[in-house]
Amino acid sequence: MSELKHLLESNRQWAAERLATNPQFFSGLSQQQTPEYLWIGCSDSRVPANQIIDLPPGEVFVHRNIANVVVHTDLNCLSVVQYAVEVLKVKHIIVCGHYGCGGVQAAMENKEHGLIDNWLQHIRDVYRYYRAEIDACADNNEKLDRLCEKNVIQQVLNVCGSTVIQNAWANNEALSVHGWIYSIKDGLLRDLGISMSQVDDYRAANR
Repeated sequence: MSELKHLLESNRQWAAERLATNPQFFSGLSQQQTPEYLWIGCSDSRVPANQIIDLPPGEVFVHRNIANVVVHTDLNCLSVVQYAVEVLKVKHIIVCGHYGCGGVQAAMENKEHGLIDNWLQHIRDVYRYYRAEIDACADNNEKLDRLCEKNVIQQVLNVCGSTVIQNAWANNEALSVHGWIYSIKDGLLRDLGISMSQVDDYRAANR
């Protein structure tokens, strides 16, 4: 474990800095978590949820996977959504992709990648749906960025179509789902203009 000693030292320094600022920081965190936000993002190491929205531990509940995909057979993701909505009572779910996503890029390539191809098939389905718009882009970089955006939009729809969200809205719970995208090049988030707060929003988007 000696090769990881620097990580343990960094942790001790981080904990000491938190306590120096707020002596009750960890004792408060240990009592409960009451985040208002669920973040569904990409596993990419360059897109850490808390850091890019500048929120401390305890303020955002996070689920990450390759290319921020939400499918109705993924019980891991759906369990996170259910816990966030029904137990933590989050008010906002943010699906956040990022430009230049390696998972989305792999889905666009005409080659085999192994086991992950089963997961990437969900993104290929998104590409087929928006093929005309994406293929009309000027170059491959623009095509990739457009598919990254469309993938976020589709995943927002998938979240909203889940039984967890449908039931929450049927019970008149205050819950909104949003689609954002992050640029690693400038560190900025962009709102993709898709936000749903009730069943009617979801139905209108699926017409």
